[in-house]
Amino acid sequence: MKLGAENRAKLGAMVVLLLIAMVSVWHWMSSSQPAASPNPNAATTAAATTAPRSTGTPRAFTKKRTANRNNQVVASLDPTLRFDLLRSSESREYTGGRRNIFETEQIVIPTPLPPTPKPQPGPSLPPQPPPPPPINLKFYGFASKAGETKQIFLLSGDDVFLAREGEIVNRRYRVIHITNNSVEIEDVLNNNRQTIPLTAS
Repeated sequence: MKLGAENRAKLGAMVVLLLIAMVSVWHWMSSSQPAASPNPNAATTAAATTAPRSTGTPRAFTKKRTANRNNQVVASLDPTLRFDLLRSSESREYTGGRRNIFETEQIVIPTPLPPTPKPQPGPSLPPQPPPPPPINLKFYGFASKAGETKQIFLLSGDDVFLAREGEIVNRRYRVIHITNNSVEIEDVLNNNRQTIPLTAS
């Protein structure tokens, strides 16, 4: 029975100590958190009050710049009439162009030239036959006697032919007509006639 009473006394002391510890922790936590402010302006004021102040140089520079701007705005809005500025603007001569800016300039659009007609191909002509080759003979002289039919000498390179009218020379040239100064020869292969003059000896 004595041991049971001691255990109950220890248990009670432990409960009391635990309650004291819980109260101490709750009090410490509530004191460490800032109290909520219902007014947002008040919170802003408190934050501005508790915030650390920076150096005074930037703040003074900002105020000075703002003051200069305000002075410039006030000077530009000065309603006082400046006669000196008016006189200087009246004496200034406009040196722009002489063209009237209210007149519209007419743009001349060149007339496009008609396209150049392409030459139409003409009717194709049939190919012409090549000209006949010249008769390669020379009238060299006569070889006839009085009362006989005229005979002539004809040269073809180193060959010498003796012929009368109507005879064929070199198997292709016919003697058509003989005169005192020329002879008419026909190329029977190409149906070509040519007059060959007498060659001076």
